[in-house]
Amino acid sequence: MVVRDELKKLGLHFIFVEFGEIEVMENITGKKSELLKIELHKLGLDLLDDEKTILIEGIKNAVSELIFTSDDSLKMDFNIYLSKKFNLEIQYISDLFFDVQGISLDQFILSQKIERIKEMIIYEELNILEITQKLNFSDVANLYFQFKKVTGFSPYNFKQLKIRRHTILDDDIKRNRLQVE
Repeated sequence: MVVRDELKKLGLHFIFVEFGEIEVMENITGKKSELLKIELHKLGLDLLDDEKTILIEGIKNAVSELIFTSDDSLKMDFNIYLSKKFNLEIQYISDLFFDVQGISLDQFILSQKIERIKEMIIYEELNILEITQKLNFSDVANLYFQFKKVTGFSPYNFKQLKIRRHTILDDDIKRNRLQVE
């Protein structure tokens, strides 16, 4: 809604405004473009008008969407999926991703998978074997290896850390209640 309000203030007519994407009827150039960038920046948003940057954000969103919102197991090959989705050769996508982000596309995909694993461990959604299958790791040992390489902890140690931290917080809350009463 705030983005729509800013567009209206600038006299721009939009076709749609969805999360992360705007389509307007007019060509936004010069002063209006700069004003829109300034106003969006005040709201903590950035206007991406460079085609390569837009493509990279689209790739990142597509990967995250698959990993974080898909209910199915990730049996597909990310490279094939991204190539088809953006109608581009995977080599071009990978090279561009590395040039803009400074990490490989595979590293980004792995980092997103690791974040999803952390989430599943914290919220106890699935056990390790189920997580391995859902995120399409070759086996549990591979998941353990990749998780430890990225986080420095095994999934088990990560879960224990979470339990300990939760226990410490509970104890602190109880102590604070006793001091207040």
